[in-house]
Amino acid sequence: MQPPVENVSYAESHSFAGDLVELIKFRIAVMVTLSTLVGYVLGASPVFFDLIHLLLATFLTAAGAGALNQYVEREADGRMHRTADRPLPAGRLSAELALRIGLLLTVVGIVYLGVAINGLTALFGALTTSIYILIYTPLKKRSPHNTAVGAISGALPPVGGWTAATGSVGGETMALFAILFVWQFPHFFAIAWMYREDYARGGYRMLPIEDPDGDRTAHQMILYSLVLLSCSLMPALMGLSGPIYFVVAVLLGLVVLIKSLAFAKYRTDAHARGVLRATLVYLPVLWAVMVWDKM
Repeated sequence: MQPPVENVSYAESHSFAGDLVELIKFRIAVMVTLSTLVGYVLGASPVFFDLIHLLLATFLTAAGAGALNQYVEREADGRMHRTADRPLPAGRLSAELALRIGLLLTVVGIVYLGVAINGLTALFGALTTSIYILIYTPLKKRSPHNTAVGAISGALPPVGGWTAATGSVGGETMALFAILFVWQFPHFFAIAWMYREDYARGGYRMLPIEDPDGDRTAHQMILYSLVLLSCSLMPALMGLSGPIYFVVAVLLGLVVLIKSLAFAKYRTDAHARGVLRATLVYLPVLWAVMVWDKM
């Protein structure tokens, strides 16, 4: 249990608005929305009001999924040092309120996608949320392969953006899906290694927990870094982007690979953090250059 805090008001320590922002996993929701934006812009010339509807509906759906995830994982979060101060385990928000917020935002977001965009995009929004909440979240406590399932959910937003622009799913969407799917492995393996003890306290079965010497984790990081480098070239080869993107994709991919090789050699938290930082830089830069080189 956390020690009581004396003589500190709620307003001085946490705000209700701040707790709501944390509940919906605001930064992740923004990242999902930006990934959707990339798929939309690559699919067609943006139509202003359609784009606004898509981004708002996507953000609502992602925010709802974030709240539902924290509702389901509230007890495990309370056992982990890095999540114990989240609004639910800390008792600042009730579980009932979080569930209502999550369901409301998710339903509104998906219906909004169906009404303002199209049914196919709404279907992908519902599929993304369903995999994330109903399959990936409970699987985290049952199998170290949960990352692969979570990566499916995490890779669907740009596909939804493409369907919003074109009304269909094409080969180009597979390229966007593949990049985001593979990117998540070195990214999440780095996080899981850094917080492996915390994840163990929460009862999660992450690969680094079942791989204490780091052999499998390191091999997986290197493997997926190589696959990511290959997948990232697909948009240029398919005509989605040009030569500038091709060069940048190669350089970014090599950075992630080099950081993964360094982790494989040293197996330290610092080198895992190096992989994490490389992946955090990789995705927004890759998306930005892909869109810029397309226009």
